[in-house]
Amino acid sequence: MPSDLVSATIRRGLFTRTVGKRLVFFQKIPSTMDEAARLAREGTADGTVVVAETQTSGRGRFGRNWVSPQGNIYMSVVFRPTIDALPFLSMLAGVATVQTIRKTTGSSPKIKWPNDVMLGGKKVSGILVESVMEGDSVCYAVLGIGLNVNLDPSQNAEISGIATSLEAVAGKPLAREELLRQLLQDLDSLYLKLCQGQTPLEPWRAMLETLGQRVQVSWRNESYVGLAEGIDALGNLQLRLDDGQLLTMTAGDVTLRTS
Repeated sequence: MPSDLVSATIRRGLFTRTVGKRLVFFQKIPSTMDEAARLAREGTADGTVVVAETQTSGRGRFGRNWVSPQGNIYMSVVFRPTIDALPFLSMLAGVATVQTIRKTTGSSPKIKWPNDVMLGGKKVSGILVESVMEGDSVCYAVLGIGLNVNLDPSQNAEISGIATSLEAVAGKPLAREELLRQLLQDLDSLYLKLCQGQTPLEPWRAMLETLGQRVQVSWRNESYVGLAEGIDALGNLQLRLDDGQLLTMTAGDVTLRTS
């Protein structure tokens, strides 16, 4: 296992224009999200990446704990997008993560709306975007990705039964430096396209496993059950309730309903 994942990644050849031009690595850190935000406030360049071997206070959506033992990928990227591009960063990350897994393992992951990457019905990667605005301008956005490479979910009751790892699915060891290199390059390619006005909406829509399913969406202590009918131009879920009403969900937790 590389002692410095970033150095090993660079040695394998990293060719990007924006994402990863500056790479910062920590053996242990409270949160890559917090460190990336600190760097952003100090004026670090668009595309700066923070990578950690372990996190002591990693977090996912809604402030939930992100279990962060050694041997996986924990990274956050500083972006300075336009306000029009900001809503697409989460989609961009989902598409890049799915593409990377496909290219490096041959597996075929799907995305559970809005941003969980799934393999065999279990979560293999999570995505988080946090941004700071000033008026109608984006000061910065931080995109976090946690990717389970050799995680053993059975070792943690919090995620046992709902999470998986790439190595568990592939049935063999995987080189994390290869995964990180490919992920940075896929993020970079999609971000350059986004900056030119080409959004990842359509490839992201094609990767969604949620559409056409009967689901329950939980949001702000409320639950809604219906058919996941589609997504709108910003990626919000269009949920058709049993009474015929169409709701547009901007966020929430999705659970598949079998009946």
